[in-house]
Amino acid sequence: MKSALICVSTHHGNTEKIARVMADVLEARLLRPGEATTEVLSEFDLLGFGSGIYYSKHHKTLLNLVSRLPVVKNKKAFVFSTAGVSDRLVEKNRTKNHKALMDKLAEKGFNVIGEFSCCGYMTWAYYRFLGGRNNGRPNKDDLKRVWEFAESLKVKAQE
Repeated sequence: MKSALICVSTHHGNTEKIARVMADVLEARLLRPGEATTEVLSEFDLLGFGSGIYYSKHHKTLLNLVSRLPVVKNKKAFVFSTAGVSDRLVEKNRTKNHKALMDKLAEKGFNVIGEFSCCGYMTWAYYRFLGGRNNGRPNKDDLKRVWEFAESLKVKAQE
């Protein structure tokens, strides 16, 4: 199974940090949206799409990329994100935050086999003056969960 992750990580490297763990587990290639051409993506059986969450959605660059992809058959995908909110809100809002991207992937014919999210360090708005929110996140516990999630994808991708 050949895998690739398309990741947008713009501010503190939170999403790239979890993407690198997933890439290690899946032996996947890590790509930026500009590198993820139709030709390149056609080489892979499993694709992961992830970014930070901005106003309850993935980064617009990622959403635009998926909008431009052709319809596919027999491709599996997963979605991942980091967010600068509390653990409780990450869990509560995961489905809502991932909905726009997951809907676009489904429209393009992808079989979405999983989703992952965790807290990330954030310095947006007034948090900048307070030293940020979620300092040290993603942390070792988050990265353990990422590892376990990626291991579960190996099994799901073979089904």
